Amino acid sequence: MNKKEMANPRDAYGETLVELGGKYRDIVVLDADLSKSTKTILFAKKYPERFFEMGIAEANMISTAAGLASCGKIPFASSFAVFATGRVYDQIRIDVAYSRANVKIFATHGGISVGKDGASHQMIEDLTLMRVLPNMTVLAPSDAIQTRRLVELMATTEGPMYARIGRANAPVLYKKEDLKDIKIGKGLVVKDGSDVSIIACGTMVAQAVDAQEKLSQDGVSARVVDMYTIKPLDEKLVIKCARETNAILTVEEHSVIGGLGGAVSEVLAENGSPTKFKRMGVQDMFCESGEPEELFEKYGLSTPHIVKTVKKLIK
Repeated sequence: MNKKEMANPRDAYGETLVELGGKYRDIVVLDADLSKSTKTILFAKKYPERFFEMGIAEANMISTAAGLASCGKIPFASSFAVFATGRVYDQIRIDVAYSRANVKIFATHGGISVGKDGASHQMIEDLTLMRVLPNMTVLAPSDAIQTRRLVELMATTEGPMYARIGRANAPVLYKKEDLKDIKIGKGLVVKDGSDVSIIACGTMVAQAVDAQEKLSQDGVSARVVDMYTIKPLDEKLVIKCARETNAILTVEEHSVIGGLGGAVSEVLAENGSPTKFKRMGVQDMFCESGEPEELFEKYGLSTPHIVKTVKKLIK
């Protein structure tokens, strides 16, 4: 692992689409007037005949993607998370999920780290919205390397899928060889430990790793799990963490209601686990405009907040 190197998962997404476009002629890409930001513009330049600029018409984009999937294409439809899910929920529900269309919805600018764009663009409900839909797979890559690998898996795995990444550069957590065997529906133990399990997804995995290192200096052994698949959740790994550590903390750049924390809590409750449990994420509120680091601090998602919460949880 190398936390000092930084890379943008959006760049990784765009570059991987171009690579896959050369291997699979059926891959097509749709965007809703944000291709420069989502980086699908890279695919548009390389394969203009397979790129569809839908304009500010996200619902039409999703329905068109479903139509293309019905003709044997593998469509990737992209926009900001707030537009890719909330604005087009009915189309996703009926045209994609209900129809089991092989559509890959890949959203950027998820969570509060969108920053200064404010509450209107800080999508903190998308994982919940997508997770509740039958037939939908839900992914949250944690760095650029994992983004590349998951996009490859999305392209070669049949069925409706939703993935979300953030806006900003992120620490590079993995090497390519670390992820060659990862599978959709499985979590990844990044650091092992015996006192507490920190189960995180997306941007929060890097924060959890930082917290693990600080906790180890204080004699606390923390296990860090990268739960890059929110649905289907790796229930066996969650139960294993409950049995082998004294507490579980989930951390996500998302509402605490219904996302990763909700999924993990359901598994613990249904299996009768007595393990101490806490969810970290955005509480039941909209957030303010600000720099990402300021927002993480204010809304309790920074590394010091994770350290403090772990110590309180295992006390």
